[in-house]
Amino acid sequence: MTELDVAGQVVELVHRLAGFDAQAEVAVTRHDLALTRFANSFIHQNVAESGVAVRLRLHVDGRTAAGGGSLVDADGLHALVERTVAAARLCPPDPAWPGLTPPTAVRSSGLLDEDTAYAEPDARANRVRAFVDAVGGLEAAGYCRTSYRSGAFANTAGHTAQGRTTEAAMDGIARAGGADGVARLCTDRLADLDGAALGARAAGKARAAADPVELPPGRYEVVLEPAAVGDLLQNFAWYGFNGKRYAERQSFAEPGTAQFDPSVTLVDDPLHASALPYDLEGTARRALSLVEGGVTRAVAHDRRSGAEVGTGSTGHGMVGASTFGPIPRNLRLLAAAGPAGRPDGGAEVTPGAGADGAVADADTAALVAGMERGLLVSDFWYTRVLDPKSLVITGLTRNGVWLVEDGVPTRAVRDFRFTESYPRALAPGALLGLGRRPVRQPDRLDGVWWEAPALRLAAWNFTGGASG
Repeated sequence: MTELDVAGQVVELVHRLAGFDAQAEVAVTRHDLALTRFANSFIHQNVAESGVAVRLRLHVDGRTAAGGGSLVDADGLHALVERTVAAARLCPPDPAWPGLTPPTAVRSSGLLDEDTAYAEPDARANRVRAFVDAVGGLEAAGYCRTSYRSGAFANTAGHTAQGRTTEAAMDGIARAGGADGVARLCTDRLADLDGAALGARAAGKARAAADPVELPPGRYEVVLEPAAVGDLLQNFAWYGFNGKRYAERQSFAEPGTAQFDPSVTLVDDPLHASALPYDLEGTARRALSLVEGGVTRAVAHDRRSGAEVGTGSTGHGMVGASTFGPIPRNLRLLAAAGPAGRPDGGAEVTPGAGADGAVADADTAALVAGMERGLLVSDFWYTRVLDPKSLVITGLTRNGVWLVEDGVPTRAVRDFRFTESYPRALAPGALLGLGRRPVRQPDRLDGVWWEAPALRLAAWNFTGGASG
């Protein structure tokens, strides 16, 4: 029985148990996830899981309830509808119910790779082996994962949708003494993951991060590698371009205002890769321009938040949206059209110049070359929001920081704690350079990713050592 068959059966059960006046939407998703983990340079875990999730949202007699389950036989589906109908009778009235998605065309991205969907453990293990071999005797740890997702949607308004997608990701570190180097990548196809290249990058950065010196806190010019930029995009998604937070005036976003440097264009682009072509409410997903040429244009909405502000859904219905808000989960910071460096051009520099291995690619090298004195930052972690309205974040650097002098990384630096407003860091005039080679970063959640090139920023506020 296909996912669409299951969704259709649930709709029929709603008509039978709750009447033809009830409004209901059903999303059925099958998810196959396989994960190969390694530590101490050995694979220590290979796990795979396959499951089907059925989610029903029901609006009857002016009241709304939702339920979910994993049993798709007749008894399981009947029980799901029965308990959701019972829950709806006990819920308070829902005058803000936005109604159902009407029948509309849903275009599939067509991004499905059979070799990734049905990858054997050996295929992932081979990439782990290549990573471990490439680190040259350093201690290695991380994971390689593959994912296949298929789903269908149906509602009582007659709307249906289907989709399939695949994803592969690898995230690994190499450790030299107390110094770590990281390399990670998210792709549509397992074949595009080069374990040897990722391992060599991680090892080079780990070796270059040895014997760090301590620098005083202060505001430094920085080059942020894509892994660090990914943290900016993640927090922009949760706290900035979230329609619920915007409606509650808890977001920095001001549509129509030039809040970012003119070289910033930010798009939520789920069909670019690794996403089903419709959201939890059956709305077709599409590219949504959040920032164009530095000007904020939009925030993400599901049907409820879109109805509240009179704009409609942007295809961001998701589990938890009523609590956390609709969140864009596939942000792309578009790369520079010309050479890396300043938005109007810049010089190419050979990777590895200066502190050997600190600069792992030509894109980052070109940005570093323009710095008189500043810091090269590999990654952020443990970031927490201090002020959601201005999006002031505190967090730590990790996996390598280097002092750059006259365009050359000269010394590894101890990790910093920072406190910075993410929108202010990318404000007009603050972005000194934008790379041209975006890198897709995997999130902890499958199907969520952030894609960005490296950035050169005029200032970043480091407030103390990592232990402070």
